[in-house]
Amino acid sequence: MRRKEFKVEQEEELIEFLGGMSFGFLGTSDEQGLPRVTPLNFVYMEGNFYFHGSHAGGKMKSIRRNQQVCFTVADEYALIPSYFSDPELACPATAYFKSVTAYGQAELVEDAAEKAAVFTLFMQKLQPEGGYAPIDAEDPRYRSRLKGVAVVRIVPEEITAKFKFGQNLKEEERTAVAQGLKDRNGARDAETIAMMEKYCPYHSNLD
Repeated sequence: MRRKEFKVEQEEELIEFLGGMSFGFLGTSDEQGLPRVTPLNFVYMEGNFYFHGSHAGGKMKSIRRNQQVCFTVADEYALIPSYFSDPELACPATAYFKSVTAYGQAELVEDAAEKAAVFTLFMQKLQPEGGYAPIDAEDPRYRSRLKGVAVVRIVPEEITAKFKFGQNLKEEERTAVAQGLKDRNGARDAETIAMMEKYCPYHSNLD
């Protein structure tokens, strides 16, 4: 069942989330029509998802046979124990997270300048400290390498986003969960509280 209170439709929210993530899961189908999921690094540029790899291999073979794919990115912020809001029942146990899933066509990128722009984004995301020559399609040091690597563009036909941070809870339940996170003080608990306040504003009385 889809919960409309968790849906996110603002493009800037998607861009911010996807810009901060480096890993996703590509869904394709094999020659028998069976599903195949491949974890890989990605970038999001001008409304499209990009990934790279060898021209050979299972995922490229699947894409050449059937260009219809899906791609999912998810980030789990915190596990929420049931006892944060209910002292007896297990039902409230859940997780707070952000996820984006795209459905669309996978296309092989041939243009060297587009490849260079994609790899520039990859390096900015995965090696932000620099330490390399700028990636230019006209640079002879990169020309053959750009030609030799496969870059795939996923052009979304549909994108769905779900950011779950207690939007379905009553105010007293959200306050109890926020207090539980504050008391636990785990690695991302303060960040999770901030997300709760962003997506379901309420007046909390945290101790």
